[in-house]
Amino acid sequence: MRDGATDGAVRVGIGLAAVGRPAYINSGRARDFNGERDVHALRHRTWLVLDAAYEAGIRYVDVARSYGGAEEFLAAWLSDRGTRRPPEAEDVEIGSKWGYRYVGDWRMDAAVHEVKDHSLAAFTEQVTQSKGLLGQRLSVYHVHSATLDTGVMHDRLVHRALAGLRADGVRVGISTSGPRQCDTIRRALEIVVDGELLFTSIQSTWNLLEPSVGDALAEAADAGCRVIVKEAVANGRLTPSDPHPNPQLQGLADRVGVPLDRFATAAALAQPWAWRVLSGAANPEQLLSNVAAAGLALDPGILDEALSYADKPEDYWTARSHRAWA
Repeated sequence: MRDGATDGAVRVGIGLAAVGRPAYINSGRARDFNGERDVHALRHRTWLVLDAAYEAGIRYVDVARSYGGAEEFLAAWLSDRGTRRPPEAEDVEIGSKWGYRYVGDWRMDAAVHEVKDHSLAAFTEQVTQSKGLLGQRLSVYHVHSATLDTGVMHDRLVHRALAGLRADGVRVGISTSGPRQCDTIRRALEIVVDGELLFTSIQSTWNLLEPSVGDALAEAADAGCRVIVKEAVANGRLTPSDPHPNPQLQGLADRVGVPLDRFATAAALAQPWAWRVLSGAANPEQLLSNVAAAGLALDPGILDEALSYADKPEDYWTARSHRAWA
């Protein structure tokens, strides 16, 4: 598998979910985007974020088939980077995901923005599309929001197809969401194809409001998987953009003397099993605040106190499911 390109890079990665499509569930988008959400504007914004990320030492980029134009924007940035601002970004590692299709048609008022499909046909179609845009730069391919309910964790035909991708040098993994993330990860650690663990990259939601997956992620790391944290700032709930931040966590961030998003990102980076923690920044300023968390060492007592304010997993995921796409 292609690996090692990012070993010396900052442990923050950049995810393009927030900038690849006009609508998403993060807080503060109206302020961040200022009405500029057409394809040209979002491509330009994506390039600004990617340039800032590269200059800050980030060498892992996360995209997905369902992130609107994210794969296309990234492919164009990779092609153009060396001509605008040498050096070329040959050391950037790219992870993408299959299993959702973007159906929002670039409309803010779309009734449905993405559709889940974990079938073999969906994988075959989407891996061809991802490779067509990213080519040999595609290093990691995740099942997008894998759950036990969709059947993908028991579909041997899909597992065989993923093993074929693995044989071509692409690391295969899953991303997880929902209150049963632990069950999905532990099932992934049972799946062996041709004598080898199939899924060796696990990308999961972990943050100070929803840390319940931590033990399963530690097990995954012990099994040799790379663990990637997503939604470390809880889709904006742990940022200055949220109008109603958790008062206890805000108080701890104030005590440490940093913005809440930096405090939350530092908490994720403090987890010994975390290989990368993704920033979902919508602009370079947010990105740099997240990256600065890499230099923030939290006192273990403060971290323990912060974790004591977590939501119940079911409450967290119910609240997340009710967030409006905006």
